[in-house]
Amino acid sequence: MTKPLALVLGATGGVGGALADRLVAAGWRVRAPHRDPDRACATSGRPGLEWVRGDAMSVDQIVAASDGAQVVVHGVNPPGYRNWAGLQLPMLASSIAAARAAGARLLFPGTVYNYGPDAFPLIDETDPQNPISRKGAVRVRMEQALRTADIPVLIVRAGDFFGPRPGNNWLSQGIVPAGRPITAVSYPGPLEVRHAWAYLPDVAETFVRLLEADLSESETFNMQGQAVTGHELVAGLEAAAGRKLAVRRLPWLAIAAAAPFNETLREMQEMRYLWRREVLLDNRRLVSRLGGEPRTPLAEALKAALIGQGSLPATAAQAA
Repeated sequence: MTKPLALVLGATGGVGGALADRLVAAGWRVRAPHRDPDRACATSGRPGLEWVRGDAMSVDQIVAASDGAQVVVHGVNPPGYRNWAGLQLPMLASSIAAARAAGARLLFPGTVYNYGPDAFPLIDETDPQNPISRKGAVRVRMEQALRTADIPVLIVRAGDFFGPRPGNNWLSQGIVPAGRPITAVSYPGPLEVRHAWAYLPDVAETFVRLLEADLSESETFNMQGQAVTGHELVAGLEAAAGRKLAVRRLPWLAIAAAAPFNETLREMQEMRYLWRREVLLDNRRLVSRLGGEPRTPLAEALKAALIGQGSLPATAAQAA
């Protein structure tokens, strides 16, 4: 029996990489476009992926790569938030065209950026999307494009991503900087306020389980993920690191001063409002469909993320 085929854009990144790995484990063939497929094949250490030439900004290349696919995963993001507004919609247009050409379902990871304070503290799938940031406005336009694309779409919305592959996420770019041993935590908001986090392998598991469920033409589900206070996150990081950690507030004044000269810091500053009060996702619809939500224990998930971003030695996994 021929294995089903998934085209995964962003297979070298966080959510795309997690979905590519989980689809392979579920028995799918995974085709991964890359601007330099030979280099990706040589450096990724993931022999289960079929690397092909393809740039997410090239509709023709992505459509050609989608031949025979049942699923197209839109897991690609501009690195370091650079040129977010200029790149996101054209890259999504490539994924939409590929899904349409192949007759495939498009999988799209949603975020809380789409929402403003009128939807807080508990966001469900029907809440109005009234963002107060530029990045949120782009995200809303992306989902509007999906709704009018006349293709089957599956959106799984989650909180701030973290996982074994560092990327555009708060854990590796703000709270515990990647590439250096963990000694301290810089937290962006009040430690007593709960915040929604999403471990990328859990997000990938949720997508795959939903693909195996009875889906209608287009559906959206929220993941609760790790809904924890700053105190609980710090405790999880300490359990993962095996030692006490210094805790300080993220230096927002320094970020504001440097933001005009650094696009990543400018985008981080724009998201500060999401840390000032509780922002959670209502997962009742997902639980009703699947009977539960995949959720790795927090300390275990944080340890994998810290090892992946170079903040803990790989030997820490063996000591667990």
